[in-house]
Amino acid sequence: MTRLLFWIALVILVVMAIRSKLRAAVAARGYHPQGPQGPQGPQGPHAGPARGAPRVEESERMSSCAHCGIYFPSSEAVHAGGHEYCSQAHARQPAASRPD
Repeated sequence: MTRLLFWIALVILVVMAIRSKLRAAVAARGYHPQGPQGPQGPQGPHAGPARGAPRVEESERMSSCAHCGIYFPSSEAVHAGGHEYCSQAHARQPAASRPD
């Protein structure tokens, strides 16, 4: 009975190891199933990202604080007096005191 359990455990471990290696190989190739056209689509492997590939987000425009000069995402800008600031505190201070 012990030998049977040993062989069953060994077979399970081998199957798990093979599945793990296959998953790693598929992930390394970037395979995205797309139906009858295959993983690269109709144009071949160098035609660009596959239709099923996740979209890469574009980078956000950066702004410079009118007071301290630090760069920050434009979506976080505080607008005051026609200038962009990194915080409310800097928006209350004059833009001319910026160190250069």
